Amino acid sequence: MFLERNPRFVSRLTRDTLAMILAGGRGGRLANLTDWRTKPAVPFGGKFRLIDFPLSNCINSGIRRIQVLTQYKAHSLIQHVQRGWGFLRGEFGEFVELVPAQQRLDAPLWYAGTADAVYQSIDIIQAHAPEYVLVLAGDHVYKMDYGPMIARHVESGADMTVGCVETPAERARAFGVMAANSEGVVQSFSEKPEQPAAIPGDPDRALVSMGIYVFNREFLFRVLREDAGAPESSRDFGRDIIPLAIGSARVVAHPFRDPRTGEQPYWRDVGTVDAFYQANQELIGAAPELDIYDEAWPIWTYQAQLPPAKFINVPVGGEELPGMAVDSMVSGGDIISGSLVRHSLLFSQVVVRSNSLVEESVILPAVTVGQGARIRGAIIDEGCHIPNGTVIGYDTQHDRRRFHVSPSGVVLVTAEMLGQSVDHVR
Repeated sequence: MFLERNPRFVSRLTRDTLAMILAGGRGGRLANLTDWRTKPAVPFGGKFRLIDFPLSNCINSGIRRIQVLTQYKAHSLIQHVQRGWGFLRGEFGEFVELVPAQQRLDAPLWYAGTADAVYQSIDIIQAHAPEYVLVLAGDHVYKMDYGPMIARHVESGADMTVGCVETPAERARAFGVMAANSEGVVQSFSEKPEQPAAIPGDPDRALVSMGIYVFNREFLFRVLREDAGAPESSRDFGRDIIPLAIGSARVVAHPFRDPRTGEQPYWRDVGTVDAFYQANQELIGAAPELDIYDEAWPIWTYQAQLPPAKFINVPVGGEELPGMAVDSMVSGGDIISGSLVRHSLLFSQVVVRSNSLVEESVILPAVTVGQGARIRGAIIDEGCHIPNGTVIGYDTQHDRRRFHVSPSGVVLVTAEMLGQSVDHVR
């Protein structure tokens, strides 16, 4: 018999939940954007970082015991979390703990996979004694109330619950694909299959994992220990833990749905240069699917104290060149001086000097665009100084010789590619 789902019931469950955010990945598919930072630390949306989305979802869901597991090039991530997420009160049992890879076991090994990262933190989980453990990816962009998922986990008598979305079959090959019966019990799971299993009655769509899992604490410990003892395991939740759990316990799929409309909300894995570029570009539209202006579900972050953006007219040859941003998003500290920015997203402290044109681009923090530059369809990494007269995005062959060009033609430019110092990356 299902328990009655009400706000008090859900709030009790969230208080008894420990969230563990996996934030140690290399993010190699993001190419040079992760040369000097881990993927969850990559800037997104003009002022945020990817890690801010699962952290904000936890806070807005009433989950205030959170661990962030780090490993790969974590300095900028650690700095961001320390600066922006220190407002929880430890005396009330609230915290965001940074858990670096510490080689806590007898064998001196770094995290071998997502499951191993949690396995090496079992003693920390035991110290907090949660009833439920919520495992989250640190690099997806979405807004989700985790309370209903935890409630479904309890009501359905599940040992493990997997958050899932429907996606076109051709895109499902990049994810873990599952099949579930009419009660939502997962019957099979395949990581990145060549031929994804279709949803019954809809051959063009598949059910894929969001990388969000709810576990009963003791069940989590059992499957992690079993996996750690299997020499052939890759120590990964998708490849190893879910198939192991399906064969020995009750695993339930939780569809990510808007409770009011029944529609599937926004969810993006921005794990490639093209996906990252597209997700940022979508925010510029008049009514983007991801509403970052939603006061009912704010995305929290650290932000420096910066002056407002400024647009300056510059006299050139007896005329005044206006500083303009059209159909764009700009951030604090930006200066657009006698130049045009069109359909672009600018992070903080970006300076665009006179007679320049920036179109359909994503400009990360502290970039300077020199005079007379032309930039189109590009991602400019943090701290780059684009020399006067530089042209980017107009000649693919020329761009390939200097920069990284994605399969869709997005040009990624970093300071190293320009022969500049990389000590600016934060």
